Amino acid sequence: MTPLCDAHCHFFSSRFFESLADLRGGAVGGDARRVTEDLGWDFPGSAEELADRWLGEFDRQGVSRAAIIASVHGDEESVARAVLRHPERFVGLSFIDPTQDDSERRVALALRDLGLRGVCLLPAMHHYPLYDERVLAIAGILAQFPGTVLWAHCGLLSVGARSRLGVASRFEMRFGNPLDLQAVATTFPAVPIVIPHFGAGLLRETLMVAEACPNIYLDTSSSNRWIRFHPGLTLREVFRCALDVVGPARLLFGTDSSFFPRGWQRPVYDIQREVLRDLGAGADVEDRVFGGTFEALFPTRR
Repeated sequence: MTPLCDAHCHFFSSRFFESLADLRGGAVGGDARRVTEDLGWDFPGSAEELADRWLGEFDRQGVSRAAIIASVHGDEESVARAVLRHPERFVGLSFIDPTQDDSERRVALALRDLGLRGVCLLPAMHHYPLYDERVLAIAGILAQFPGTVLWAHCGLLSVGARSRLGVASRFEMRFGNPLDLQAVATTFPAVPIVIPHFGAGLLRETLMVAEACPNIYLDTSSSNRWIRFHPGLTLREVFRCALDVVGPARLLFGTDSSFFPRGWQRPVYDIQREVLRDLGAGADVEDRVFGGTFEALFPTRR
């Protein structure tokens, strides 16, 4: 049996909470610790302390390896410190805003010097299309580092922490169209591209572009509440369609786990496992989705 791997966990470092404090601004801004108190979440401490806590949580839950994602532009160092502490258990991904002047430099730094394995993009947050030349430039850097991956969030985007803190989120979902990834995927066919949450409401477009581009993968992460925008659609049908179009070798299990004390989102795993079993997918398909695809994309570095 392939070990369980989680392809989508956010690394909410102190820097992430500092950025939320900056967004609040004014007298209510406070510091990172105050933000976590207002949210009712645990303060993360240092990158090493947070890495150790996640490792303990993964050990308790039976998770062998996980991708941990930086959640603010410029926080690749926090993730790199966590990976350095537990290199056989964590795969590190940076978070990049391509509209920033230092984006390409940061991508090269993350991959070449910090040992991270990929880049995550949120175009709806930062207002650029996925066919933008700046995205192509980032993909071109990834192409120079075999074994690295581009994550591109499409469809619905919401950040729960912002909503709870009363921080305005001026997201524009029109920028998160999966079809816009075709130019990147065909220009750099050796770069794996992952669309999380089955496209977060844009399932049809996600499946279409994945059908056209064999280097596009889907991740299954989160509760996938976007299904409510499709009357009659069920998670079972989502998995059936995804397996039919891309097969288990291009499906990556993920939970979208992010903060403590909640920790790892076991219900996401339990529900998705039951869905696959209800479909009669078989042990080989389960092994591939819940760990095999991850291991193929991110073999342990020696």
